[in-house]
Amino acid sequence: MRHRCRVKQLSKPADQRRALLRSLTTELIRHGKITTTLVRAKVVRSEVDKMITLAKNGSLAARREALGYIFDKALVHALFEQAPTRYGNRQGGYTRIIHTVPRRGDNAEMAILELV
Repeated sequence: MRHRCRVKQLSKPADQRRALLRSLTTELIRHGKITTTLVRAKVVRSEVDKMITLAKNGSLAARREALGYIFDKALVHALFEQAPTRYGNRQGGYTRIIHTVPRRGDNAEMAILELV
């Protein structure tokens, strides 16, 4: 039974959606905080959690999987060095979503997505 088992489409084709999620994940890990729409923030949250879980694992296979997803090679190495100490005792929930004021142009719900 496949009811309710689908990813958010984000009004984009699959290749554009994947590129958007990869770039938002990369920028969140680089800056620690990004401002985006609420729906995008909820989708990116799961991708960032997967990358941090890979970094906590620290194996070579996990590093190669993260290198295939995150755009910046130096950022992946920094993530794999910092994640075990920063998130070592945390069992998930590495991001926080804070609702902000709606966007002025189209009244879209905006949110700040930040690393805990």
